[in-house]
Amino acid sequence: MHIHNLSQEKSVLNTFLSEIRSKSVQKDSMRFRRNMERIGEIIGYEMSKSLDYKTKAIETPLGASTVSLPQNEIVLCSILRAGIPLHNGLLNYFDAAENAFISAYRHHKHNPESFEIIVEYLACPNLENKTLILADPMLATGQSMLATFEALKPFGTPKSVHLISVIGAQNGVKFIKENFDSNTHLWIAAIDETLSSKGYIIPGLGDAGDLAFGEKLQQ
Repeated sequence: MHIHNLSQEKSVLNTFLSEIRSKSVQKDSMRFRRNMERIGEIIGYEMSKSLDYKTKAIETPLGASTVSLPQNEIVLCSILRAGIPLHNGLLNYFDAAENAFISAYRHHKHNPESFEIIVEYLACPNLENKTLILADPMLATGQSMLATFEALKPFGTPKSVHLISVIGAQNGVKFIKENFDSNTHLWIAAIDETLSSKGYIIPGLGDAGDLAFGEKLQQ
């Protein structure tokens, strides 16, 4: 797997990361969503450098120009609901992309420290020979990312796969490295050291879905 850890270089990305982590700033849900969106834009820009390009002639009002344009047929898939702001940021840059959405959540059977990933709602176009971008803001255990990818397999075999996360844990990165093809790319804004006993990233930022859209009722 090709791992692109954007936190290894200093950039304005650090500003947005610091704000989504900050207990005081993240209380503003609108700003939290916007920062997630901006992080998606930055990651999308960096990822775009790995796409396939073709030179095209462009007619301007004053003459001709040539430009290299991306040729990939992109399908952008996000895990609901936390992935929506990140999805919007990526879509701002890949505005011609097709879109897929999937719900994947943790189901705790008997105790809060063990769970399985349940996939329910899924809407997806044909993936055959296309570039799949699979976005989930928090890469904790990696199980949600893998379960989502497995659920997408009936829709075709992508030409290439790019996984997008904002914050991940070493455990989750290791898990997907072991369970995805070696040609898969992971684009991530920060990698934290560990997980809590309940499988949440430490220091992380909390529950991205709740911070973006409000607390959900527990069933």
